[in-house]
Amino acid sequence: MKLYNSLTLKNEEFKPIHEGQVNMYVCGPTVYNHAHIGNARPIVVFDTLRRVFEADGYKVKYVSNFTDVDDKIINKAIEEGVKETEIAERYIDAYNQVRESLNTEKLDATPQVTKTMNEMIEFIEKLVEAGNAYVVDGEVYFSVDSVGTYGELSHQHTEDLIAGGSERVDENSAKKNPLDFALWKKTDKGITWDSPWGKGRPGWHTECVVMIGKEFNGEMIDIHGGGKDLKFPHHENEVAQSEAVNHHHLANYWVHNGMLNFDGGKMSKSLGNVKLAKDVIAELGANVTRWLLLSVNYRDILNFSEETLEAAQKEVSRIETALKQTEVKAQLADVSLEAEIKSENWQKFLDAMNDDLNTPNAYKEIFETVKELNQGLRVREIDWKNVASVYQTIRKMLEVLGIYINQVVLSAEDKDIYQKWNEAKSQKDFETADKYRAQLQERGII
Repeated sequence: MKLYNSLTLKNEEFKPIHEGQVNMYVCGPTVYNHAHIGNARPIVVFDTLRRVFEADGYKVKYVSNFTDVDDKIINKAIEEGVKETEIAERYIDAYNQVRESLNTEKLDATPQVTKTMNEMIEFIEKLVEAGNAYVVDGEVYFSVDSVGTYGELSHQHTEDLIAGGSERVDENSAKKNPLDFALWKKTDKGITWDSPWGKGRPGWHTECVVMIGKEFNGEMIDIHGGGKDLKFPHHENEVAQSEAVNHHHLANYWVHNGMLNFDGGKMSKSLGNVKLAKDVIAELGANVTRWLLLSVNYRDILNFSEETLEAAQKEVSRIETALKQTEVKAQLADVSLEAEIKSENWQKFLDAMNDDLNTPNAYKEIFETVKELNQGLRVREIDWKNVASVYQTIRKMLEVLGIYINQVVLSAEDKDIYQKWNEAKSQKDFETADKYRAQLQERGII
């Protein structure tokens, strides 16, 4: 496996810390609203990365968190007149439903900020004691000047970050440096916890570092993932804190997926073009949604449009048609499709996926194999051993992509209708053939 490492800006050969084991953490959502389709991209990308590692023979521990305390959650709770926990639980459930409806494998852990509070307070105390953080009137700030490597992930100098990051740099006068970020916020608004510095709650940038430490026993992990929008300041600030306490940059490989555009521009509530993930999945189904989200390299911008949507539907339908046709013909011929996969086709597909998840090339290999399957079915004397092998290869390729196409199981009546459809076609009785075709379509056979 080769992965593009945002830390080194290079494609690197993956070398696990522990042989045969991959430890991966991906930043999860702040749960104050429903996930939009852009939020579904990292769900699919990193689930697929996990599946590729498993296809390569690795055991994967995959953890992703929920940020269940935040200003947005508190404001929504106040607006609705309910507790913050009610808002958080509502959207955790909704997010889990989206994740499950996208055919994802079960995560190994989903830590929550509110359930990791003691560890966060202890971590902040360590930073204060080490001189990497300072207290101002009940609030705690991380001093970026205390870590000489600050900016190593975003590959910028601190002065450039200040000059170019006006939207993300807080000009709080209590800070020693505008880039310093809050580890503990003093507040009487919403849910709070007791701490050595007074009542308050943790800053966002501390949460993931602490949860990673708890879930992976304080060790450095192999992969830290998330969207490119998290690279600065969130991930940069995670690295800084880890350097200060753990004396390493938290993960060996930093993997960031690209953003999703809508008709060539950003999704925006003000423009009214936000597409909720649950609605897209309900409309397209999990298979087409995943196929679309993986249709370009994960690091590139993905354009969500009518054209890309229709292309994904047609491509999945093309594969589905080939598989169903094979299943129907096999059952009519009373032959089994159990077989070993074609190693050459499979290896080409896996090589593409191991090349920094090169899904466009992997898709090409799937279509080459589908073409081979269709050709095998068009001959008068079908070589069922070969056809079954090609069929199983396509199934295995799709499984790595998290795409599951239901198998056709014919009843005696189905077989009768199918035979009559073929007879009508051979006799050029197209009106009768169309009638049988409609029945087969209604039954989901073709």
